Amino acid sequence: MNIIRSILYPPPPSLPLNTLSVVNVTALAALGILEVKGTHMAYSKFLNRTARNPVMLSGRVGMLLTYTPALVAAVALFSAPTVKTMPRGVLLAAALSVHFFKRVFEVSFVHKYSGAMRLDISVFFSFSYVMCTVCMIYSQYLSLNLPEPRIKLTYAGTVLFLVGITGNFYHHYLLSKLREKGDKAYKIPKGGLFDLVICPHYLFEVIGFFGISLISQTIYPLSFAFGSMFYLMGRSIATRKWYMSKFENFPTRVKAFIPYVL
Repeated sequence: MNIIRSILYPPPPSLPLNTLSVVNVTALAALGILEVKGTHMAYSKFLNRTARNPVMLSGRVGMLLTYTPALVAAVALFSAPTVKTMPRGVLLAAALSVHFFKRVFEVSFVHKYSGAMRLDISVFFSFSYVMCTVCMIYSQYLSLNLPEPRIKLTYAGTVLFLVGITGNFYHHYLLSKLREKGDKAYKIPKGGLFDLVICPHYLFEVIGFFGISLISQTIYPLSFAFGSMFYLMGRSIATRKWYMSKFENFPTRVKAFIPYVL
């Protein structure tokens, strides 16, 4: 308990925010378990879509709709006068802005798409990302009058975030190079950490989220980082199972999420 108090601000005086912190971990962990069991999120390539007459968008437009509002929210909060009075708040808002800018950039110029995306799913995730962004900044604001953690992890968090976002982008780039123009077939990815795990982009995304949580040192971003880890771990396991079912020559030494371990 003393270690936790040394690295985290006390819980903020906000019942809704504290409740959301618990919901984040629980819901995302549950989704991760469902991914392993074969029940996939509605944007998943593994999913058999059975909804009747959904409004569909192209993959690129759907993902832009998903990420752009969160980018706008992060940049707006970064520019807010209240946030500018908080050194941690400025760094946190900057990290979130960079995170969602990278996603919008990748959607626009890096990713290649093999299918469409449902409008309702895109709107749902867009709202979720905006809410998470706002809640992280709000959590930082509520920490202003709370005792500072004894161990300052802002710089370590910044380094971790940069490692995560760089590794995530690099492996997304490698994935984009698997397909030639017009090619929609799936292939076994290679290069980088793909020779050790099938989803290194997820691993680095989680590293980036933990970097953000260390920049903040508040409970809400940490809960989101743990929830994302549990969900993406489950999704990585499901992805490895999918590749093994589709490719007889899939190398069994390649793990799902953590090199040599899982």
